[in-house]
Amino acid sequence: MKGRLLALGAMLVLGGCVVQPQQPEQPPSQIPPPSQPSKPIPPARTSSSPITPQPSAAPVAKRPTQFAPPPGGKGRWDASLGVYVIQGQKDLFYRQRTYYHWDNGWYWGVGPQGPWTETDSSGVPPGLTRKYAQ
Repeated sequence: MKGRLLALGAMLVLGGCVVQPQQPEQPPSQIPPPSQPSKPIPPARTSSSPITPQPSAAPVAKRPTQFAPPPGGKGRWDASLGVYVIQGQKDLFYRQRTYYHWDNGWYWGVGPQGPWTETDSSGVPPGLTRKYAQ
C-alpha cells in the first residue's frame, strides 16, 4: 500500500513537468501609426517686416524669486534685499509669510497692519539688515 501511494504521488508530481509542444513564433504585432489631426495645420506665415519686441512694463528681476509673493499681490521683489517691497507702504517688507517693518528699529508681524513684535537685526533677512545698518 505504501508503495502504491508513493508511486501515485510521484506520478502526480512528475505529471506537472510535461513539456508543451513548441508553438510557432508569431511576428510582433504592428503598432498603428499615430492618428492624424482632423484639420490640416496651416503653413507658418512669413512677414516681410521684422518683428520688434515690445519692452515690458515691469522691470524683470535679474534672478528668479525664491519666495511666494505676499497675499494680495501688492509687493515687488527686490533681489538685492531678498524680500518683497510692499507698494504704497513706507518701510514695509514681506518674505515667507512674515512682514517686516522699520520704524527706528525692526518689527515683524503676520499681517501688513501688525500687530508688531519688536526684534533686533538677527530677526530680519540679511538684505534688510544691510540696508538699515546703523
